Amino acid sequence: MTLVKSDIGGNITRLESKYASNPTQFNFLYNMVKTEVETKTAKASSSCTNGLLWLTRAMDFLVELFRNLLEHKDWTMSQACSDSYSKTLKKWHGWLASSSFTVAMKLAPDRKKFMDVIGGTGDINGDIEKFCATFPPLLEENHKFLASVGLDNLKAS
Repeated sequence: MTLVKSDIGGNITRLESKYASNPTQFNFLYNMVKTEVETKTAKASSSCTNGLLWLTRAMDFLVELFRNLLEHKDWTMSQACSDSYSKTLKKWHGWLASSSFTVAMKLAPDRKKFMDVIGGTGDINGDIEKFCATFPPLLEENHKFLASVGLDNLKAS
């Protein structure tokens, strides 16, 4: 899970830095993408477009992971993560990234420990259900926007 957390954090930092460079121009994420499309820098590995794309994909993975944790109470974290990966990220990764993910799954935390850590003192199942119901439409909006500018199908470099 450290790999996913690091990836998400790096993409958020990239987007925050771009916003900080010109808060008026980049007051919306899609403005960053439009600017990069216009300047033909959107496909660069360090672009905000790439950051938004991979952030959205990572969040797709998390939504699917949380769904799996709710729907398959008998699955280990490794099973839940592997299924989520195959449904969301695998098609966008090359051999090296897929192999790295397989190795990382051997280090997946214990399911109960993971749920305890993210649950705190609240209603973790209720929170996960709410997240899984409300977040996917936002992710779909990102996918549609990126597709509208021809950038929702980029693979890992």
